[in-house]
Amino acid sequence: MAHTTTSRRARGPLLRAQAILAVAAATALLSACGGVEVRDGGDGATKDASGPLKLAVVPKAVGADYWNTVKAGAECAAQRAGDVTVQWDGVTTETDVEGQVNLIQNYVTKKVDGIVYAATDSSALAPATDKALAANIPVAMIDSGTSPQPSNVPLFATDNRASATEAAKLLATELGPGNHEVALVEFQPGSQTNTERVDGFKAGLAQYPNLKLVGQQPSRSDVNEARRVTENILTANPNLAGVFAANEPSVLGAAQAIQAAGKSGKVVIIGWDAAPDEIAGVRSGQISALVVQNPFKMGYFGVDKMVKHLRDKAPLASADTGVTFVTKENIDSAEIKAVLEPSCANPPVQ
Repeated sequence: MAHTTTSRRARGPLLRAQAILAVAAATALLSACGGVEVRDGGDGATKDASGPLKLAVVPKAVGADYWNTVKAGAECAAQRAGDVTVQWDGVTTETDVEGQVNLIQNYVTKKVDGIVYAATDSSALAPATDKALAANIPVAMIDSGTSPQPSNVPLFATDNRASATEAAKLLATELGPGNHEVALVEFQPGSQTNTERVDGFKAGLAQYPNLKLVGQQPSRSDVNEARRVTENILTANPNLAGVFAANEPSVLGAAQAIQAAGKSGKVVIIGWDAAPDEIAGVRSGQISALVVQNPFKMGYFGVDKMVKHLRDKAPLASADTGVTFVTKENIDSAEIKAVLEPSCANPPVQ
């Protein structure tokens, strides 16, 4: 807008005239726009409700097959919505909590239109969410939320507790009657998803007194660490009969340790996620079952719901993105293939 200056003597009358003209111009402009709402965009400019959007989508870490599928879902939703840019970035390891905090803060500083992310640590990331909201940047969580979780911040994720309870049932069924020693390879203490899976699995075990938990170690979401801790558990418990590994790196490392010990097929593995090597393990019989989430749906919902919130003022509400239990018997079914091989042409988001 152009600004006009004048002498002190003429300032009063002229300013009053300008004020009247400004009100008239604003009224005319609103009438011409047909009452379309405008909002303050991420870059500080005024944007039409249907204008271009920049969303930051931040996984727990980049690189893993699981998070790549989340990215595919997010980009699919952006493509379908139109005029939406997804800025995908994350730390290299899920243990880099400080790095993720700084990354979220950077997007707040850049004033993106919305932030969609998965918290590496439920407590440490809570202030980052608060800073975004204080800057009037809406936030949606995928996979893992914060503690506390603001009421106006949705979580699109698996019901981890219930699914891990079912994993205990799968392990008990596979092992059959009799007393059995089992172990738990968790991943990242402090992560909301880790806590829920650990609690859910232990709640499930409580229903099967013939299963005794003899070892519990974290993998730090690192395949090599998962292999090392599983080797330690096997050494300390030579009669180990089953393992529940609670995420992709944990499953892969545990499977490597069991194979190296010459116990593939003898120690039952119930895993989580669906990386190619995990699927190969199911086909070969090395892994008995996988709890498979819908990361495509998480990414899709995160972006789709955020866009509808920004453009249509639709309220943000949490949703369970569901799980599928994959075994050698059902792995080639149409239902399982839709989850394992998602496509933007026919996304598994219903």
